[in-house]
Formats: sequence, C-alpha cells, structure tokens
Amino acid sequence: MNDTQRLTQLIVEFYERLSSWEHCVVRDTGVTPTQMHALEILGSHTALRMKELAERMGVTTGTLTVLADRLEKAGLIRRKPHEEDRRSILVELTVQGHALYRQHDELHTQLTRDLTAGLTDSERTALSAMLEKMIREF
Repeated sequence: MNDTQRLTQLIVEFYERLSSWEHCVVRDTGVTPTQMHALEILGSHTALRMKELAERMGVTTGTLTVLADRLEKAGLIRRKPHEEDRRSILVELTVQGHALYRQHDELHTQLTRDLTAGLTDSERTALSAMLEKMIREF
C-alpha cells in the first residue's frame, strides 16, 4: 500500500467514525443528522437566506424547503421575509433551536478535546493548519 492509499484509508475511516459518532449523539434529539447540520450552520449565523443555507448544506432549495418545514414544525427554526429583498426568505433559530444547537456544539467541543488530548500544542496547531488547507481544496 502506498502513502496515498494509506492516507485515503485513514481519511475514510476517520469520516466513518465521525459519522457514526454524529448519528449516535443526534439519535435522542428528535432530529436527523441532516437537520442538525442545518441547525449548526444557522447557529453560527444570525439568519441566512434559504438559498444561502441550501448552498452551505449542499442541497437543493426544494430539499431544504422540506427540511425547513419539519424544523419549523418542531419549533427549532422560524422563517421570515427578508426586509430588503421581498423575494427572499430568511431562516433563523428559535430559542429552542439555539438551545439544541448549543448542546450539540458542546458535544463537538468535548469530542475535539478528547481526540486531541494526546497532542502537543504544536501538533494541534499543525492539525488545524492541515485541516484548513484541506477544507480550502473543497
């Protein structure tokens, strides 16, 4: 196995483990991992246009509409008209949505602490730099 094949194998294994962890922690929240992803994106913004949220999630606006309907019905988001662009709808978290987002975000923070506990400060810095470079490639 060459270096690229080994790295591919490691990236896939890390993704699978992270995905499995995500499914486990989301299971008891009453939302799907995809719905939680929407809450995570909205949690780091005050409000987004539906089109912007769809782009950030990598889904169509039609798919997002169905997802947003369910999140709105659950009381986690609200939609409102954009003040400057009447054609646009803004989506934002409700108080309940913010609470779920903060709870889930703390789980991510704890996972990061756990995964990097054995790293030195310089290794954490190097990991951050490498992840930033890899993210830019997307």
